[in-house]
Amino acid sequence: MGIEVRACRLEDFPAAASPISHYFGRTPGPEFLERFGRLLPPDRMHAAFEDGVVVGSGGVFPFEIGVPGGMARAAGVTMVAVMPTHRRRGIFGNLMRAQLTDIHEREEPIAYLWASEDSLYGRYGYGIASVSGGVELKRDRIDYYRDFEDDGAVRLVGVEEAVEPFSAIQRRAAARHPGMFVRTPEWWRDRRLADPEWGREGGGEMVRALLEIDGRPAAYALYRLHFSAERGIPAGFTSVIEAVGDSPEATRAIWRYLLDIDWMDRVRAHLLPLDHELFLLLRDPRRLRFNLRDGLWVRLVDVEAALDARAFKPAAPVVIEVRDELCAWNDGRYLVGPEGVERTDGKAELSMPVASLGSAYLGGFTFGELARAGRVEEVTDGALDRADSLFRADRYPWCPEIF
Repeated sequence: MGIEVRACRLEDFPAAASPISHYFGRTPGPEFLERFGRLLPPDRMHAAFEDGVVVGSGGVFPFEIGVPGGMARAAGVTMVAVMPTHRRRGIFGNLMRAQLTDIHEREEPIAYLWASEDSLYGRYGYGIASVSGGVELKRDRIDYYRDFEDDGAVRLVGVEEAVEPFSAIQRRAAARHPGMFVRTPEWWRDRRLADPEWGREGGGEMVRALLEIDGRPAAYALYRLHFSAERGIPAGFTSVIEAVGDSPEATRAIWRYLLDIDWMDRVRAHLLPLDHELFLLLRDPRRLRFNLRDGLWVRLVDVEAALDARAFKPAAPVVIEVRDELCAWNDGRYLVGPEGVERTDGKAELSMPVASLGSAYLGGFTFGELARAGRVEEVTDGALDRADSLFRADRYPWCPEIF
């Protein structure tokens, strides 16, 4: 009997969670399944069945994300895995195709994800769209380059008190940061503010800090303390899970609070964007010890709709030819300009696979960079410069959570 790939029903969901749980070394328990069931609709999960047994699966969170100059619907691809007993049988590819078709039918123009393997998703039209990094800073090197006036006051809050102000702050931040998805109250309660013992990695309980400026919620931080001492000298660290402000002043103030927490030797943080404010705030930015990894991977499922969802900078229009082997509806040429996008029969000035357009879409990579790597062809002289002027974003892509 062959492999059947289809959308899940409610009763299929526990089994559909098994492939990804296998690789994390955990059997999905009732609490996990209930929590995920509130965030991921069962019919957004596709599974591969052999004789009624799930051997592979992949899901989608329905998101609203920040794009340059606006917001857009997007599919947050998650929990994609094939059991090791069924490798190299084309199951992963069939799951990807079924998922892309479903995303297109739901009129979500963008799919994006964090890649478990960086060589895997490019085969299905995803392009690397950002780089993120982690820092580890000794607390004897935490001075800003100059003194700033104190902005606001920080207080610690419980889960329920955190949901409303944190949601409002994060929505405002998502409008400024391409790639950041807007969390629902359910997501905050069931996922971001959840604090299971297995997720603490030896640290203390999650701390939730709210910064208010003139009585208005302006920034928040989630962190945990890993206390230790050697001969009475602090040797532990503050692990910053996430710190988000809705303005430069709020971001600067919440990080000042985090860096100043006593009884810690170091401060650690991960998944920061390349243009994070700390680089230019710190007097000794080299001491951040910033280390890089690939970040978001973006796939344009409906090229025209995705391009129409974002804004473009003032520049002369350019005709982009897109090739898409999996989503044939995307094949064609697009006239892109400050006023928007439309299909055209005009002569192509740039030519590229859809994955390369995904790399440039959020502003994380330029067409010039992609061309130097052989991922974009400039057909008409000057087209690269025009495209880079049009697609320039004000902020580097950032998503502070792996989903």
